[in-house]
Amino acid sequence: MIPNVETVVDDLILAKPTDETFMRLALREAERAALEDEVPIGAVLVHAGRVIGRGHNQRETLRDPTAHAEMIVLTQGAAALDAWRLIDTTLYVTLEPCPMCAGALVAARVTRLVFGAMDPKAGACGTLFDLARDPRLNHRIEVVSGVLANESTALLQEFFRTKRGRESRDE
Repeated sequence: MIPNVETVVDDLILAKPTDETFMRLALREAERAALEDEVPIGAVLVHAGRVIGRGHNQRETLRDPTAHAEMIVLTQGAAALDAWRLIDTTLYVTLEPCPMCAGALVAARVTRLVFGAMDPKAGACGTLFDLARDPRLNHRIEVVSGVLANESTALLQEFFRTKRGRESRDE
């Protein structure tokens, strides 16, 4: 069997993993979302240096309000580890998680969260709320923000600029 180019590239990238490396994979997922006319948010879940889940927003495609990139990746990660506790995992996501996703990360016991852009309207990991580090909850997550934030923000801005342009032409 001949490996596809993406697998070979991912194997090369993962030979020297860094937060930026994995965030670039999440950005690739966000680009896929944009191609599907979904809000361009991508996520990657990593355990022991290996990607065990990757996904992007699919709310429009699946007609599911919970089909955020993070939720999709958590489900994949649980299947890969055959456990709901995602201990010793790091979630990389291009936009700060919303309250639903932050709550799911806490419930899943994700160890570490790395995100790109802050979300001033719905961010629940430091901007509006901080569910990931709330001492009242039974689990806290190490949070690193701003990794490839400019790239993440630019992708979102371009998507919405294009969307607004289409909507004004449709009127």
